[in-house]
Amino acid sequence: MFFQRSWGRHATAFALVSTLVLGACGDDSTGADDHDHADDVEGVQLVLNGQVIASFDGDTQRWTGELEVDVGTETAHIDVRFTDHDGNAVTLDADFYLDVSVEDPTIAEFEQDTPGEFGGHLHGVAVGETDVVFSLMHGAVGSGHADFVTTAVHAHVN
Repeated sequence: MFFQRSWGRHATAFALVSTLVLGACGDDSTGADDHDHADDVEGVQLVLNGQVIASFDGDTQRWTGELEVDVGTETAHIDVRFTDHDGNAVTLDADFYLDVSVEDPTIAEFEQDTPGEFGGHLHGVAVGETDVVFSLMHGAVGSGHADFVTTAVHAHVN
């Protein structure tokens, strides 16, 4: 009888501790989850041949620099780096990807070698200007949601 009462109390304590430990492994009750680094993103750098050709400051919502390409050509690979407040590249988890929107695809196109990769090539389609927006997406490529979106940067096709 003593063993049954003692075991019952231990089983109840074990169940309570197990629930608390397992609960601590997931999201907390406020809906916040582990730090995923996207919270650190405050800017973007576009890097071509090792040089920053344009950068976006999330505080001012402004771009420094522009994109440029000739008709019928494409740029070398442009790396897109999401940066923190100090301009340092932010390391992102594997469930983030890049989405690029070109306002007028009859003037320029942005082609990623692999869908969602953090970079690509700007193609000059026709002489003119258009705007390009870069978005840090979270989730499956093509069906995620935006965690960070730039204002439009100008793209000139000569």
